[in-house]
Amino acid sequence: MTDDTIRPFRVDIAQGELDDLYDRLDRVRWPDELPGVGWAYGVPRDHLKELVRYWRHEYDWREAEARLNEWPQFMTTIDGADVHFAHIRSPEPDATPLILTHGWPGSIVEFADVAGPLADPRAYGGEADAFHLVIPGIPGFGFSGPTRETGWEFKRVAGAFAELMRRLGYQRYGAQGGDWGAAISRELGRTQKDQVIGVHLNLIPGAGATTEPTEEELAPLSPAERERTLASWERARRWAADKQGYADIQATRPQTLSYALTDSPVGQLAWIAEKFTEWTEGGIDRDRLLTNVMIYWLTRTAGSSARIYYERAHADYWGGPPEPSDAKTALAAFPQENFVPLRHIADRTNTIVRWTEFDHGGHFAAMEQPDLLVNDIRAFFRQIRA
Repeated sequence: MTDDTIRPFRVDIAQGELDDLYDRLDRVRWPDELPGVGWAYGVPRDHLKELVRYWRHEYDWREAEARLNEWPQFMTTIDGADVHFAHIRSPEPDATPLILTHGWPGSIVEFADVAGPLADPRAYGGEADAFHLVIPGIPGFGFSGPTRETGWEFKRVAGAFAELMRRLGYQRYGAQGGDWGAAISRELGRTQKDQVIGVHLNLIPGAGATTEPTEEELAPLSPAERERTLASWERARRWAADKQGYADIQATRPQTLSYALTDSPVGQLAWIAEKFTEWTEGGIDRDRLLTNVMIYWLTRTAGSSARIYYERAHADYWGGPPEPSDAKTALAAFPQENFVPLRHIADRTNTIVRWTEFDHGGHFAAMEQPDLLVNDIRAFFRQIRA
């Protein structure tokens, strides 16, 4: 018999878990480091030592836990996986339902600064469009993990989230996401045509240059798009040469990696903190970073979250172009995103109705530029309702 009940949930970590963490932080074995290499070989030791000092002596998990619990949270079981989610109902009666999906190495904490303005704009000094928010953890991530069976790639996650929205009674809704959340949100729009009214992304899968463009490919482009295409290829080339290692490991040996990250909090911190530095324009508030790291650490989901890379890499669809989507789609393009999106490529498989390029921000848009993202989400859904 299928259990489709929705159960209330509160974050309530036992003190013993925190005491164990503090003990491990007090007994760190630090590696050696080459002098003068900066970030070239990975996270610098002094940078990480300062983060660890702050984590151990100043960061307050109980305060972060209380802030998380300001959101109404729930748990339900879908397709054999526990799905944890926040459900924030707007006080506005005509609010649009919207599912927000994080990526790796993120969590629902990514949306801490955008949830309030989206759900209750009047409380934040405006009268703009409002949204009923559903903010789930991807199966295998944080309180939605670990998963207990193979096969949890992004298409299966999208199917689970469609079922989640059905259980909540939302017949028509929007979707928003970046990173894995972009792939999941796009798939929701592609497959749930009668339910999803629009998809807002801050990363668009498969829209960058993956091979060096030829003169034949560049010839029909405008000078601006030609320059952007060359920049997209250069960033993709640098990524493959210098920044893709984490993904290759998680796509091939996530279990081997999981032993180190689940046993060493400093290892888990380094694995995540590197990305929140390299993929952003100016870094992320360290309390917010540590809360995100804590969610992975306390739930022991370093390995199960990494498995989404393995499952996609071993899925029968992997390697081909994205399947065409008829969903009305918006892209908010931030300049420090890992890949430069190209409109002429995105248009091949997406129904783009809004394309906005910003001057500041990177991969974690909801954390770096919450106001810009909120305003673009509002503008998009207002546009498609007009």
